[in-house]
Amino acid sequence: MALHKGYRGKTRSVYRKSPRMRGQNPIDKYLIDYEIGEKVAIIGDPAQHKRGLPHRRYYGKTGTIIGMRGRCYEVEVSLGKSKKMLIIGKEHLRGLNIKST
Repeated sequence: MALHKGYRGKTRSVYRKSPRMRGQNPIDKYLIDYEIGEKVAIIGDPAQHKRGLPHRRYYGKTGTIIGMRGRCYEVEVSLGKSKKMLIIGKEHLRGLNIKST
């Protein structure tokens, strides 16, 4: 049998930052507040592990904010024919400035 690489196996290239972007993020990234119904892109930030990284299958997906849970956001993502609700910290989200109705 092959050796199992774990939950985050084969993510070295996905969660890699360019050399100029390494280190902590600027503080204004943490001050952004998203509204319910706003479209966001899920881009995992490898420098932040406090609230967990989203799974690599959701990297680059676009979702809609459907609520808040603590400091994190509930994001609805369509994956094939099904819809998934993910709980993601704001450091792993990027706004698309599109408001869905």
